[in-house]
Amino acid sequence: MNTFSLNLADPIRDAISRIRFAPHSNNLLISSWDSSLRLYDVDSSKLRMEAPGEAELLDCCFENERVCFSAATDGSVNRYDLDSGIKVSLGNHDDSATCVEYSAETCQIITAGWDKKINFWDARSTQSHGCLRSFVSVVESMSLSGLNLMVAAGSSVNLYDIRSFKTSVHTKGVKVKCIRPIFNPKGFVVGSIDGRVILEYISKSSSHEGYAFRCHPKVKDGRRHVVTVNDIAFNPSIIGSFVTGDNDGYATLWDARGKKRIFEMSRYPNSVVSLSYSHDGLLLAVASSYSYQEANEKEVPPQIFIHEIGNCDLTPPSSGASNKK
Repeated sequence: MNTFSLNLADPIRDAISRIRFAPHSNNLLISSWDSSLRLYDVDSSKLRMEAPGEAELLDCCFENERVCFSAATDGSVNRYDLDSGIKVSLGNHDDSATCVEYSAETCQIITAGWDKKINFWDARSTQSHGCLRSFVSVVESMSLSGLNLMVAAGSSVNLYDIRSFKTSVHTKGVKVKCIRPIFNPKGFVVGSIDGRVILEYISKSSSHEGYAFRCHPKVKDGRRHVVTVNDIAFNPSIIGSFVTGDNDGYATLWDARGKKRIFEMSRYPNSVVSLSYSHDGLLLAVASSYSYQEANEKEVPPQIFIHEIGNCDLTPPSSGASNKK
């Protein structure tokens, strides 16, 4: 597995909040606390766009290869034309906007904020046309898979069908840091602040039962060291293969079906704050950055590492022993 870091002529000047590969190319979208949204072409090693803003960016997502969105600490939700770099404001939350997703099925932008609301925006008219106000805790993380919206607030996971807003609530017993979709079979996986990962399938069967495990049980001075799981990403080309990133700077590949660790990557310079696979699963992007979660974090410049995954790495996980690489 070959690895290289993105070479940005104008370095990212503050913590990275989110990285996302484009739907059909190897363009990487980067939001950060330095208030700029960047689009980097990994194939040509070129920065295609940098759009400065007035507030720190906490999340970003694509609508398609030419349009994307961001969520910022001033509550703003913005739309960007990636060809021209033109930014248009869609509206605001009453507090920081923390999460943003786009639904191709309903042409909606869905956002969450520290105001404990989920807002729905029409991507065609850029008008707000709905709001959920039922959360008692701040929304920590949100993901969308098809018509299923997954919202993590406190220790609860709320699942919505965005056509009818029918909901089911799952209490996890841990403070959830991130939530991401499982694609086949359908379900979700959460990472917690105490280092646990919990997989739950929406349609349970004898062959697809959920389970939980302590993902990063680091030990220091004979004591278990609790490490937050910041992000989780599933490889779109390998059923059941996912990677986790933690606050100690480790990214670890797991076999969901075999319930085992495949390997742990070498430690990164700082916390692994965000992960993203390319559309074909051949590239894995890892954002190493301080995260403002701990007082003793090293404020070294943020970096993004790209791992090139060979065809031999795209075979389903085997039953062999776990490894470190």
